Amino acid sequence: MVTPESNDAELSIVEAHLKSIDFSGVRIAQVLRRTYDMLLDGQHTGRYRWDQLYKTEKTHFGTLVEINLQREFSFTDGQSMDFAIEGIDVDCKFSQVPGAWMIPPEANGHLLLGLWASDQQGLWAAGLVRADEAVLTSPRGNRDRKRQLTKAGKGSVRWLFKDMPLPENALLRIDPVSAGKILDPSLSGQQRVSMLFRLAQGRLISRNVVATVAQQDDYMKRVRGNGGARSKLRPEGIVILGQYSSHGDIARDLGLPVPGRGESLSVRLARRQSHHGDQPFITLDGQDWVIAGPADPPELAPLLPKV
Repeated sequence: MVTPESNDAELSIVEAHLKSIDFSGVRIAQVLRRTYDMLLDGQHTGRYRWDQLYKTEKTHFGTLVEINLQREFSFTDGQSMDFAIEGIDVDCKFSQVPGAWMIPPEANGHLLLGLWASDQQGLWAAGLVRADEAVLTSPRGNRDRKRQLTKAGKGSVRWLFKDMPLPENALLRIDPVSAGKILDPSLSGQQRVSMLFRLAQGRLISRNVVATVAQQDDYMKRVRGNGGARSKLRPEGIVILGQYSSHGDIARDLGLPVPGRGESLSVRLARRQSHHGDQPFITLDGQDWVIAGPADPPELAPLLPKV
């Protein structure tokens, strides 16, 4: 029986190389996130869910993943397969179901880098397997003579990363009622962005989510001060933290997720009072502030440190 531990020197070489250039899988995860965002094209379409894509777009996802992986890792072209990794031909396959890769006749005998991802579940996986006859379904295959892995073949996949978290699409994690308010077409782009940061507090918001909500070329302008969401939400006590180190310190001190590159996070603050007890606090404008609770009335938020 073929197992993930089977002796395959080339597979081990490719595995070792992939782990050396992306030990934690962060880069592959970002490629998958970028591919979803490219296809959804939220800035111009307002789409944010897989089921909003056309069938042809879904079919194109695998091709885009291959292209984006090659760009990210600078893989050279293979002699007969998609990539050459350490001089070894590797075919790249993506499926919407784990292990359900469609394998063409020309890939028989070659190594496969198989990927799976679900934006809805927020998970992804990547594994290596050699497409030998012993692990493939009937040679009749489908009308394109493509075949899949048998049950034993799926068991032979050497998973590099399995059930890993996909960088979040915040609009998928917001309740449908709030999402409907945020994406209300009767609102202006600025109003939608302000609604986003009002209703999605404590959640990391990517640039792509802002673009999807704003549907304007200058979408990040809608987040900033001087008329953007930071200014408009300040009277409600809401601050918007960005990727800056001083903002990260604030998020960390309050026990919130720390915004990374291109990310923002909103939170409503209240002046620290006795009823807040030992709740984490920060000091801004000479006052102590905590994350506001339902009983705390809105008050003008402090100004964030200049960056």
